[in-house]
Amino acid sequence: MPPEATQRLPRPPLAEDAMTGLRSAAAGLTTEQLAWASGYLAGLAATGGAAQQRAEPAVATASDAAARLTIVYGSQTGNGRAVARQLEAAAGRHGIATELVSMADYPATRLKRERYLAIVVSTHGEGEPPDDAMELHRFISGRRLPSLESLNYWVLALGDSSYENFCQTGRDFDRQLAAAGAQRVEPVVECDLDYASPAEAWMERVVEQAAGLAGRQEAAAPVLRVVPPTARHSKNSPLNAAVLVNQRITGLGSSKDVRHLELDIEGAGLRWEPGDSLGIVIRNPGRVVEPVLEALGFDGSEAVGATGRSLGEELAAAREITALNRPFLEAWAAAEPSGRLTAELGRLREGGLGQWLQLHQLIDVLREYPAEIGADEFAALLRPLPPRQYSIASAPEYSDDEIHLTVALLHYQAHGAPHWGAGSSWLALDRQEGDAVPVYVEPNERFRLPADDVPIIMIGPGTGVAPFRAFLQAREARGAHGRNWLLFGDRNFATDFLYQLEWLRYRKQGLLSRLDVAFSRDQADKRYVQHRLHTAARELYAWLQDGACLYVCGDAKSMAPGVDRALREVIATQAGRDEDGVEDYLAELRRAGRYQRDVY
Repeated sequence: MPPEATQRLPRPPLAEDAMTGLRSAAAGLTTEQLAWASGYLAGLAATGGAAQQRAEPAVATASDAAARLTIVYGSQTGNGRAVARQLEAAAGRHGIATELVSMADYPATRLKRERYLAIVVSTHGEGEPPDDAMELHRFISGRRLPSLESLNYWVLALGDSSYENFCQTGRDFDRQLAAAGAQRVEPVVECDLDYASPAEAWMERVVEQAAGLAGRQEAAAPVLRVVPPTARHSKNSPLNAAVLVNQRITGLGSSKDVRHLELDIEGAGLRWEPGDSLGIVIRNPGRVVEPVLEALGFDGSEAVGATGRSLGEELAAAREITALNRPFLEAWAAAEPSGRLTAELGRLREGGLGQWLQLHQLIDVLREYPAEIGADEFAALLRPLPPRQYSIASAPEYSDDEIHLTVALLHYQAHGAPHWGAGSSWLALDRQEGDAVPVYVEPNERFRLPADDVPIIMIGPGTGVAPFRAFLQAREARGAHGRNWLLFGDRNFATDFLYQLEWLRYRKQGLLSRLDVAFSRDQADKRYVQHRLHTAARELYAWLQDGACLYVCGDAKSMAPGVDRALREVIATQAGRDEDGVEDYLAELRRAGRYQRDVY
């Protein structure tokens, strides 16, 4: 190009340092992240530029709220946060001013000043709000909720229909806001694990309806496809990582089979932080697929769907065939000729459905309540096979060329037959050295290490100890000088002390300031990690008063509630607080990011 042509090129309307900063910020972003950023910048331009938004007012004014769509999210695994971010980008591209806020950071008293509020919230466990939504959920369920007659709102509820209280948190927000006089723009949308399509449709309607309410009719164009919240690799485009190590780490005679896996990710550019999870795009193994085919009287060669796949391949690669859910049960009851399943569901709806779902697998229903059904019709009743997530048990500071996992094999006898966990048995038994495992990183922004000088308390029984192995690796590599306290529990000391030599090494070198263990079956009365909290009550409270961050990882059904109860009792006795005072203390810990849980 001649020199004069170069001179005619338009100069960017940014100073060189601003251009450098923009290039630096954009470097390494994925297509989805660039799309979000472009929508965000478009929204800033439409509302007068970034200069107006540098200083966020501590209290939103009525005029602010009248011109803004506020998007709040409560998310345990990151799906809700991803949908909320994409709604923000979609609204921004259509000139709608937005504010995106985690429920953990949203001042509840601001509700009375809002005009347009989009809520994206998941339900965790048996109808509980995710940790970052607890305080706002508590506020809207209490007596302090003011009249909200000026508020227009939308709710997208994320859940898992294999639990009895499906989407309960979203329903709670919808019910309480409506009871306070807020205007429901449309009925709450409830999403199962395959949430992408209903979430996309909901986002399009929110943008169109918000634009109409604000008098901006041009925003009614199609919005955005939901893209998983990952970087270069995702559940739709995973990295095939080769197995380097698959080693059993429970001892001979243990009642458990726990594996330590190391996966090769060299040169893949996979990035993670301690606390993140690894998504695994699993296959249902033959030990799970074959009993289903046998119970139905199929051989697996039957063609199903528009893909032309055989039924056997469809069940192996694409359908959930272990966990039960209510929609499948109701559909199967309609097909089952005896009416016994219909009667059983009627009884369970009065109480106990959740426990029943957890104690049965799909194979149990097929065997106990047989029905005649075609292969294609059966496949259509099943949910898509979701990826499984496992806490990453290694830090990138230790090695960024491999990722470690701690996987407990699920295998038990029930209803007269063996039962297997699909993901755990595929990983533990079917993936040997050199085999490929399709993986992607699932960030967990609500489970992060604090500054290097802050003390941490880690409570991780069983495989819940996995992320704390990553925490300590990172702190060792960084030379962090904050104190570290680990509480670990399992069944037996001799066979189930996972990573024992590593903890003892850290204890000897001083990185691990304190190590408390509880082995439930080594004595007549079972002792768990929550008992250790009582034993160390004075020290635990002193660490918290000294600014320590408390982390809990593992079983959500019994361990996490037990630890939470013990923690409340410790605070009550050590601080002399009543029930409300304890709740306030824990609420402040959560707000400060000092009580973080990754429970499942």
